[in-house]
Amino acid sequence: MKLKVVWPLLLVFALVSLALAGCGSSGQQPLPTVVLEQNGAAPAATQAAPARPTGGEVTASGIVVPAHQVQIAAAQGGKVKEVLVITGDRVTTGQVLIRLEGSEQLAAAVEAARTELLAAQQDLEALNENAGQAAAAALLRVANANKALDQAKKVRGYRQYRNGSDAMIQNAQADLILANDALERAQNAYNAVSGQSDDSVTKAGALSALSAAQKARDRAVANLNYLQAMPNQIDVDVVEAELQAAQAEYDAAQREYEKLKNGPDPDVLALAEQRVKTAEAQLAAAEAALDNVELAAPIDGTVAALNTEAGTWVNPGQPLLALLDLAHMQVKTTDLSERDVPSVQVGQAAQVFVKALGVTLDGKVKEISPLAEALGGDVVYATTIDLSGAPPAGLRAGMSVDVSFLAGK
Repeated sequence: MKLKVVWPLLLVFALVSLALAGCGSSGQQPLPTVVLEQNGAAPAATQAAPARPTGGEVTASGIVVPAHQVQIAAAQGGKVKEVLVITGDRVTTGQVLIRLEGSEQLAAAVEAARTELLAAQQDLEALNENAGQAAAAALLRVANANKALDQAKKVRGYRQYRNGSDAMIQNAQADLILANDALERAQNAYNAVSGQSDDSVTKAGALSALSAAQKARDRAVANLNYLQAMPNQIDVDVVEAELQAAQAEYDAAQREYEKLKNGPDPDVLALAEQRVKTAEAQLAAAEAALDNVELAAPIDGTVAALNTEAGTWVNPGQPLLALLDLAHMQVKTTDLSERDVPSVQVGQAAQVFVKALGVTLDGKVKEISPLAEALGGDVVYATTIDLSGAPPAGLRAGMSVDVSFLAGK
């Protein structure tokens, strides 16, 4: 009896040990799981998971990720004035999402800088457009200055010898001849009536004419004497100063024309261009300061996380909001082995099987990470795959996928 009881127990133990050994060996596959149907029906195998896409020599697992994802942080500390979005909102590039206090003053500074830039640009444009007119005006100035210089040289030349020029002296001599003749005729006329009584009108008229003729002759003599006389030092100094002033004006006019004859004055042009550059820099600085308090969306996307609210204080570098570009999705592999990565190239075609949706999508390899990662003792390389076309309905970031890299495509 004892032997009959012990042998069955030993047999069961041996069968269990053999089964465990078979499962643990590397050359054996475990038996498929079976489930007994109700009511004593025959057992059936469980439904297999969807297969990965076929046709590729290299496969890997991965997850769906947005093509772009951005964390928006505060560049400076401050109090939140407004939060203009909520989680789930679709936003466009440049849309203001969060506004800190102080934006009004900075917005005014931006407008002032923009106005200064516009004025500087208009002045530079006018300088270039009016270059021909400025050159013509400079040439006219040269001509007038040259004429004045020539006249000053003549005056200075004859002032070295006498007060008047030859022409002036000749005119004065002619005036004296005429004055002498008029005096002689007036004297003769008076002599003819000098015997009349003193109350004679004729005699009085002749005497008056004689007196006027005498005065005219005296002036003619004095004028001729002055013109023929040597000038005093004061007069010489005056004409010398006038000559130097005329020469200086001519030189200045000539220099101006030399600068303008081929375009705007280089110094003035450089100053106008520098003013534009300075205004551009001031506008950029004002806009950057405004951007620090008006946090705008750098991409089109969806608000995925919001970590602040109006009235709270934020610190520099503090993440406030996350944006995801859900309109453009990618796949990142998680277990592409070092043994398989040499067979994968940028631009290579791939098929992506989305497990949750049961659909296969086309794509191309966009990037292969140059840095390896460790995964359960294996060395793997992350690979990014761009999906072709618009994402299918229901595709979400984080969904798991199977990737097949198509050989020769």
